Amino acid sequence: MPKIDNLKKYKNIHMIGIGGVSMSGIAEILLNFGFSITGSDANSSEITDILSKKGIDVTIGHDINKISNSDLVVYSAAIKQDDPEMLEAKKLNIPTIERADFLGELTRCYEDTIAISGTHGKTTTTSMVSLCFIEALKDPSIQVGAILKQIDGNYKVGNSEHFIIEACEYVESFLKFSPKAEIVLNIDNDHLDYFKTFENIKNAFIKYVKLLPQDGLLVINGDDSNCLDLKQYTSAKTLTYGITNKNTDFFAVNIVFNNDGFPEFDVYSKDGFYSRIKLSVPGTHNVLNALACIALCNEYGISKENIVSALLNFTGAHRRFEFKGKVNGASIYDDYGHHPTEIVATAKSLMNKKYNESWVVFQPHTYSRTKNLLDDFAKALLNFDNIIILDIYAAREKNTYNISSKDLADKIISLGKDAKYIPDFNECVSYIKKNVKENDIIMTLGAGTVTEIGPMLLK
Repeated sequence: MPKIDNLKKYKNIHMIGIGGVSMSGIAEILLNFGFSITGSDANSSEITDILSKKGIDVTIGHDINKISNSDLVVYSAAIKQDDPEMLEAKKLNIPTIERADFLGELTRCYEDTIAISGTHGKTTTTSMVSLCFIEALKDPSIQVGAILKQIDGNYKVGNSEHFIIEACEYVESFLKFSPKAEIVLNIDNDHLDYFKTFENIKNAFIKYVKLLPQDGLLVINGDDSNCLDLKQYTSAKTLTYGITNKNTDFFAVNIVFNNDGFPEFDVYSKDGFYSRIKLSVPGTHNVLNALACIALCNEYGISKENIVSALLNFTGAHRRFEFKGKVNGASIYDDYGHHPTEIVATAKSLMNKKYNESWVVFQPHTYSRTKNLLDDFAKALLNFDNIIILDIYAAREKNTYNISSKDLADKIISLGKDAKYIPDFNECVSYIKKNVKENDIIMTLGAGTVTEIGPMLLK
């Protein structure tokens, strides 16, 4: 059982932004440990409803009265210091702690924190590893960045020393953790609003790898030269995996795809043939994610049978190439891809499926990312037959970048392909309904409110 002595002095914990994916998972883990939890969030959601059903007192909006009863206030990165509840906590001298710092404290309650990081594929790989541990009856605690069907949520409270978490590099929050094992899937240009340069991103991963103890484990992508460079910064055991790089501890060959675009492939390790693996998620990028999972789980002594079975049973995390239904005989999928590399991976997965024409409804996420990667976004979206661009989802930003979604549509048009800029969701839905044909595929893409388009089409 995890050792929570260092947290016991806080009986009542209030969480601002409790509806966030990570915050809600932390709330339920704490509830399970016997803490009294309250929370607030700007918006009600499926997540806040679940928390309320579990007996957590959730306020939509603000309730400063809740603060006076708290021993500790945990807040998410999106919460500003002038938030009314934050100001009340300061006035009453109640300690406040940011989510990532608190999650770091939680990782130190467990002897074996397994942290999965990288610019892309974290949620999927965290899910794959989690299912292998569950299949092997290792009873892990889990915190993942999306709803996972098999655990009926985005977290699981286990009674073992294993804590499997998704570790995000944004604002270097993963440096707050104390991992025993790490997977680094890839290192790519992202979050430039914070990092400014690629060199800074790489340096964050170097610092992250240095957190590993000597008896720890590092699993890295052998197809990514930036990942391979990390080996020199740790004395922990290092395992590599790859598809193009066969000089790795685990590699995949003979990759074939079925009509759904799901891959099947042979895995070889340094000892020779390991196993034939079938996935129930599409795309070559998921072959790499599966290899990372296999390398780690094999090292943890999980049997081949358990790994093969768990990977086959994994049908994708929420919002990762998720099938939503059909309209006019066309299939609608929804995906979280909000970076050019992810869009290309999604488009490639799509090309392994059988269909007539492809449609993408893309909602750019944050002004800074759109501005910095405009050309890459335009090129990535050329992989679709019909392109619709919604307005930029601002998330945490103000538009000081002088950029709009129309710039992205214009850029695509300048590359010789038509793109429609349709900011109004209702207009977007009726345009698709009028023009989409049987056996077409519609993909809604982005990390914001674009998820609403699928259900609107299905009404």
